[in-house]
Amino acid sequence: MNNLPIHDVLPDLLAALRAGSNAVLVAPPGAGKTTAVAPALLGEPWCSGQVLLLSPRRLAARAAAERIAEMMGEQPGGTVGYATRMDSKVSAKTRLLVLTEGIFVRRIQDDPELSGVSAVLFDEVHERSLDSDFGLALALDAQGALRPDLRIVPMSATLDGARFANLLDGAPVIESEGRIQPLALRHIGRAAKKKIEDEMAAAIRQALSEEAEGDLLAFLPGVREIERTAERIEGIAEVHMLHGSLDPGAQRAAIRPSRSGARKVILATSIAETSLTIDGVRIVVDSGLARRPRYDRAAGVTRLVTERASQASATQRAGRAARQRPGVAYRLWEAAASAGMVPFDPPEILESDLSSLLLDCALWGVSDPGALRWLDPPPAAAVEEARRRLTVLEALDADGRITAHGKALATLPLSPRIAHMLVRAGEMGLAEVAAEVAVLLGERGVGGQDTDLTLRRQRWRRESGKRADAARGLARRWAKLVKRGPGDGGGDRAVGLCLALAFPDRVAKRRSADGADWASVGGRGFRLDPLSPLAREDWLAVGEVQGSAAGARILSAAPIGENEVIALFGSRIAEQRTVKFRPANGGIEALRERRLGAVRLSSGSDDRPDPDAVVAALIEGVRQGGIDLLPWSEAAQSLRMRGGFAGIDALSDVALIATLDDW
Repeated sequence: MNNLPIHDVLPDLLAALRAGSNAVLVAPPGAGKTTAVAPALLGEPWCSGQVLLLSPRRLAARAAAERIAEMMGEQPGGTVGYATRMDSKVSAKTRLLVLTEGIFVRRIQDDPELSGVSAVLFDEVHERSLDSDFGLALALDAQGALRPDLRIVPMSATLDGARFANLLDGAPVIESEGRIQPLALRHIGRAAKKKIEDEMAAAIRQALSEEAEGDLLAFLPGVREIERTAERIEGIAEVHMLHGSLDPGAQRAAIRPSRSGARKVILATSIAETSLTIDGVRIVVDSGLARRPRYDRAAGVTRLVTERASQASATQRAGRAARQRPGVAYRLWEAAASAGMVPFDPPEILESDLSSLLLDCALWGVSDPGALRWLDPPPAAAVEEARRRLTVLEALDADGRITAHGKALATLPLSPRIAHMLVRAGEMGLAEVAAEVAVLLGERGVGGQDTDLTLRRQRWRRESGKRADAARGLARRWAKLVKRGPGDGGGDRAVGLCLALAFPDRVAKRRSADGADWASVGGRGFRLDPLSPLAREDWLAVGEVQGSAAGARILSAAPIGENEVIALFGSRIAEQRTVKFRPANGGIEALRERRLGAVRLSSGSDDRPDPDAVVAALIEGVRQGGIDLLPWSEAAQSLRMRGGFAGIDALSDVALIATLDDW
């Protein structure tokens, strides 16, 4: 391991950190920055505490810790540990802790001084995740106010070190040239009308036949495409899947060399683009597609969108084939199409729901996120939208300050909506149910793929396996984080009650006989497969949706009764009284409606309409329908006729319409 390119620049990095608190490291994939830099800091005279190595993904964090521990001749949990949402191995002996960016944000919020921490390394900062940007902003704020001795090192695989250096007050930039292995690019294209899994399976077979040695890493947009491709190539090699929904054992098997020595085919999402080296891979097959979360501000939801990968992602993917020896990358698009790809994926902060960010800023004591140091400041419109949502959730007061309820939400390792659900459900005696719902919403594939979240929960509770066990353990830990009130467990509607607390705007009422069309409290229309058992319900609490704002498809929901809806949101129910003019009979129609947001709960005749509303309706009816709608007497008509002959404009149709409010 001593011949890694990063070792050539480590002396410069160590010297920079002895002279100052900050440095920026730029090193291409495969240079060894993830596994070599953090251990090198442990022996420095200024490093008496822990070194935190931040990783963008759980898989990468665990793999990095295991690799570093192996290099030290230890097991994870000793000198080297890791901490992720679903799994951790750490002890009192741990001096190098690899953790995900979200875990770090929680840690620094709990302890702004970062007691016992000597350095924080931000790995793969070029990915520009929201947690990474925010974690760096908090670390810099803590360094400036409380910990001038804290070392901060952003580590990037791309040449954007100058921007980070400016953010860190002119910190020195240390660059590693890396090791360049020969890489051949083969653009084989694909038929647009054919399914991507069919085209990928054919490309994988072609690559294995043309390349006599080496394992193959294939990039697909999502889990469904991975599973379908695996079915089509069964038997041609040792096939592994690699995505975030797998249990840790399956992920380890995918990235470790084959025990039998057989050639491996690893079908992966973009989770395998960076951060970890997969031994033995010298062939990459790239679909050119990625599935990424995109926040639809008009709809108020984050949805997964399948889109073309960026040029930067395509370069990262191809580079996986040449990390250890010469490699080849097969691309399912024409060479000329590369120019049409966007250069980079935009930073998450520019297109994400900023509710969590704004709440965390308020907890930090900053009502305006612009007061912190950002590479790209959060957009003002997104901040204002998040502020409105947090106010509805009672997390912020009218002045934007965090409330006691908001502090309770911010201390939970969950988004504000889900945290609000857990706290309020705990008060109702439903903490366990709410925690399980939170896990089901956050961990795709747990309990199956049913739209009915109640059925998924029931199935998951019977599931065996490490991933199901880990998810249940996570739910138990979350349930213990909130105070519990008296309750009976919620019965059959418990899941629906919890979903309604998290997403009150997505509570929906059926509006078609077949259950395909639903109207939500927030005003959006939802679509549901009419063959789903949920289509027979009158009300649904909807968790996840996907698609356009006009007719988003329901991905997860649970039944809820109208009585439960009224009990939860009675204070938000508004009574509307309307009076309309009826031209057919010259009378008025008075109606009384009870509405919860955009959903009408009931309607009927109003026996006691407001007299002023009646007058207003009559006047508007005449204004719209014309002066002849009035029951003129013969004397009045004669008077108006004589007035017309005399040229008295005040009695003309135009003048009378203009002065309706007066006479």
